[in-house]
Amino acid sequence: MIDLDAVISLRAVATQGSVAAAATALGYTPSAVSQQVKRLERDTGVALLERVGRGVVLTEAGTRLVVASTPILADVERLRADLQLSAAEGGVVGEIRIAAFSTVVRGLITPVLAELAERHPDLRLPLRESEPWETIALVASGQRDLGVVHRWGGVALAMPDHLVATPLFTDVADIVMHRDHPLADRDVLHPADLAAEPFVATFEATICRQWLRRLFDGVPNAPRVVHESMEFQNHLELARAGLAVALVPRLGRGDLGPDLVAVPTIDPASTRDVLAVHRRTQADSPALQVALDAVVHRAARL
Repeated sequence: MIDLDAVISLRAVATQGSVAAAATALGYTPSAVSQQVKRLERDTGVALLERVGRGVVLTEAGTRLVVASTPILADVERLRADLQLSAAEGGVVGEIRIAAFSTVVRGLITPVLAELAERHPDLRLPLRESEPWETIALVASGQRDLGVVHRWGGVALAMPDHLVATPLFTDVADIVMHRDHPLADRDVLHPADLAAEPFVATFEATICRQWLRRLFDGVPNAPRVVHESMEFQNHLELARAGLAVALVPRLGRGDLGPDLVAVPTIDPASTRDVLAVHRRTQADSPALQVALDAVVHRAARL
């Protein structure tokens, strides 16, 4: 019997390019992915991976297994949707695993989960917070069913062909600073105005940090990031203390209070498109459709 979870791990190695990258995409450890592939090799009796230098590549048999399993995994997903549909006469049942970035969890997903829990008590909606690139990988590989991601300006966010993207809304980010800051009375700010300012920003590998760098294209030695934190609430507190300025999205930001002001940027404007993503094979799932509809309707009210 071929373990479909192990096949998913092998497919992730093929699409991600390495065991470590597959583990990151699937939310496993590299050891767990290796063990699943080894178990699959024992079950099939053939080698599926071979070492090349410091990495691995799929053998011919491994490639054939990945290609042949793709329609099977799609059929399993459609069967799951059919079972949900037949069981949904008295309300939607099943499980839709969600992945979303932190500010949309606060500003959108949490009220959606509360609403769906009341309307469909037999629908399970486990949530995982993840960065957009990770969310895309999780949904694409089958580890999550519905993702909410953001795409800043010209920062690339690759979308595999078997994913469907639904636009939700456009979020705006402002430069947040202490009310006593010399720039606080401006209506708008150009990147050059901020070249010498100390910034607090998210970590280097995040899409938000990549946009911050893109914002300052053509401005030498900027942005000057002196503090790093993944929590925008920490960014606000550092700005409140007069220690930094921050580029903070409006989504999930809340009231700034009397000590802070928010000024938008122009040339370029700091905006990000928020999208919901799911696999094309789940289009007929009533559970997925109910969750997606709730997200779309809530987003329309933002």
